[in-house]
Amino acid sequence: MRSKLVVGVTGASGSVYALAALRALRHADVEVHLVMSDQARRTVELETDATAVDLEALAHHVYRDDDLAAAISSGSFLHEGMLVIPCSIKSASAIAHSLNGNLLVRAADVTLKEKRRLVLVVRETPLHLGHLRTLTQLAEIGAVILPPIPGMYARPQSVEEIVAHTVGKALDQFGIANDLFKRWK
Repeated sequence: MRSKLVVGVTGASGSVYALAALRALRHADVEVHLVMSDQARRTVELETDATAVDLEALAHHVYRDDDLAAAISSGSFLHEGMLVIPCSIKSASAIAHSLNGNLLVRAADVTLKEKRRLVLVVRETPLHLGHLRTLTQLAEIGAVILPPIPGMYARPQSVEEIVAHTVGKALDQFGIANDLFKRWK
């Protein structure tokens, strides 16, 4: 049976990470259930040559962020976990406090409640104490905080290689085989 992963895309800068992750998941033959915030739809077009429709085309199922009755809003929807890439501090804060005003946050909250893997590729810098406390709270309740920090040991030669490193590390969190980055030997 094919594995299922919920992917959330917020409006944080870093749409290239979402695009690369969706392409890698398609290549890995993972069933993707995608939810994008309204701001993510705008950000992807500001930062890349892609559109929200291009990202949606890489998913198997797409949900509107205002559809709180969607399958991924329920703990009875079985999946291996959820990847939020990129994850804004706004969304991270809402997840940390169970402020389920949209589907992306609700799906992440349900993922935690059901003890499934939640990986947040938090894209913000610098971080102030409030951000750090929010991230600490998320880690304490079971989320994996995976900021997009490249491993320079691989001597990346392009932005694509830097992005691939983060995406590969995120896929590793779900046990999804990949060769997106040079591993330390």
